[in-house]
Amino acid sequence: MILVFGGTTEGRLAVSVLDAAGRTFYYSTRGDNQEIVCKNGVRLSGGMTAQQIEAFCGRNGIRLIVDAAHPFASLLHENISVAARAVGIPVVRVERIYPPLGDDVTRCRDYDNAMRKMENDGVKRLLALTGVQTMKALKPFWSGHDCFFRILDRTESVRTAEALGFPADRLLYYHAAGEVTQAVEDICPDAILTKESGVSGGLTEKIDAAKKYGVRIYVVCRPSMPEGFIVVTGRYGLRRTVERLLPDFFPLRSGVTTGTCATAAAVAAVKCLVGEECADEAEVELPDGEIITVPVKETGRRGGSAYAVVVKDAGDDPDVTHLHEIAVAAAFSETHEGIRLLGGEGVGTVTLPGLGLPVGGPAINKVPRMMIEHNAGKVYSGGLDITVSVPGGEELAKRTFNPKVGVEGGISIIGTSGIVMPFSAEAFVEAIRREIEVGLAVGAERIVINSGARSERFVRCLYPALPLQAFVHYGNFIGETIKAASVSGVRRLDMGIMIGKAVKLAEGNLDTHSHKVTMNRDFIMSLACDAGCSDAALDAIANISLARELWNLPHDDAAKLSAAIVGRCMNWCSPLLPGGVLTIMLLDEDGNVRCTTDDAIVKCPCSNL
Repeated sequence: MILVFGGTTEGRLAVSVLDAAGRTFYYSTRGDNQEIVCKNGVRLSGGMTAQQIEAFCGRNGIRLIVDAAHPFASLLHENISVAARAVGIPVVRVERIYPPLGDDVTRCRDYDNAMRKMENDGVKRLLALTGVQTMKALKPFWSGHDCFFRILDRTESVRTAEALGFPADRLLYYHAAGEVTQAVEDICPDAILTKESGVSGGLTEKIDAAKKYGVRIYVVCRPSMPEGFIVVTGRYGLRRTVERLLPDFFPLRSGVTTGTCATAAAVAAVKCLVGEECADEAEVELPDGEIITVPVKETGRRGGSAYAVVVKDAGDDPDVTHLHEIAVAAAFSETHEGIRLLGGEGVGTVTLPGLGLPVGGPAINKVPRMMIEHNAGKVYSGGLDITVSVPGGEELAKRTFNPKVGVEGGISIIGTSGIVMPFSAEAFVEAIRREIEVGLAVGAERIVINSGARSERFVRCLYPALPLQAFVHYGNFIGETIKAASVSGVRRLDMGIMIGKAVKLAEGNLDTHSHKVTMNRDFIMSLACDAGCSDAALDAIANISLARELWNLPHDDAAKLSAAIVGRCMNWCSPLLPGGVLTIMLLDEDGNVRCTTDDAIVKCPCSNL
């Protein structure tokens, strides 16, 4: 059993991760103001002392505590630490991502220190963004200066301000992000005072607003966390840590992509190259900004270069590279600036266009390239040659479709989110069912299904008002997902699909995994003929290696073929949802909706990403 302390954005994130397991957990907040629905979470409210936390853990068989509370809730963090040590269970801290504080930011140890610095600097007119709970500590300053406080628009917050005697006409009310700039423009303060509340706390927005208007900004630095907390910075880190500490909580174990493995090895190798201590793990920043740690098997030096080896862990996904080594060698270069990526043993070479990679270059896809360059570049910003190798990769590639798409001599280094979510059929479909039920439980007006992280980024833009739980990944199990939605009583189901899966689905393949079905060029040719595409389009289709090359067809031909593909997809899928309305959106590589069964979606400006 897991006990979560939340009440924050990170608390919501923890709920969305744990709810997907289909197991009961507890979610505790000090008050009842946070609106959150969790299908499998038992909601608790009211502050808890260390002794009360200890007693609760004992009564309810708690084996893990997740601290997702506000970073400035120091007393709660300490109470959690004391209780966890007493009962001998680990604590996972879901930490915020903190932007670096530049030299133009005045750092303050605490509120007394902030008041002294503002007095010394001659601040007369202040906009305080530290929250109503800090009003008492700051009273010596606002009692003698022209101060404005932004607080939550809640009755209890207003009463707190009134009880302290703060002027009502100096209160501003927080409603949504993006209001700081307007407040600074209206008030024209000498300075802004805020807390180091991280990206999710709007710190970047506040600093940017101060810079825009040339206003001084004072930041009260966050307190340190108790020792021994296991720190994660997002959903993937939380899930992987729970999987490690409580192996029976999730039905399937997640993994990391080859791109993440190569990035971790690159970071470790570059650190070794520049003389830093060689560690047994490396930090990797994922495309969404989350930082995870990846175990490193081996590091060392060979002459003027350094190397590192990471063992690929695909979790419960049946990946051909699972438990195989991903190796990186790093060397200084004086012939170029930045990072040059090279392919070593076992990494395929691109021989055909259409992959979005240079012909003749290594098969290291766009996102892994960006990850390696960004993460390794944080260690060393000068010229580097980074060579990625996969021992035995040429043999592994024979079990993939690389030869059919023009990648020869090895595997591809791939990944879009950096994380591999488990793909075992029975358990994966069961997880989909649970996610759909959670989406319905939180009141989502529709469920939006998509293949994975990349397509979700696209479709979420189309539905900004939907809660996070409304978006469900079908992976390749399109048919099973629609059936699960029907059984769960979904009335509006929208599906985002990219061209590679769409051409397989259009042929009637409701499971589009590449192990089971590949692109059928003859079928696409037949479909294009029936749709009235030009002879030039048919000639082009006859020579494609990847479905994404269909977007290179002339606009009219692409439009005709898109409509035919979506029509066939609907023929296969709509009977699976007899009690609901199904919408299919065909997305291109940039997230544009090329064809849909709902014309209103095409007109949405968010479709042009």
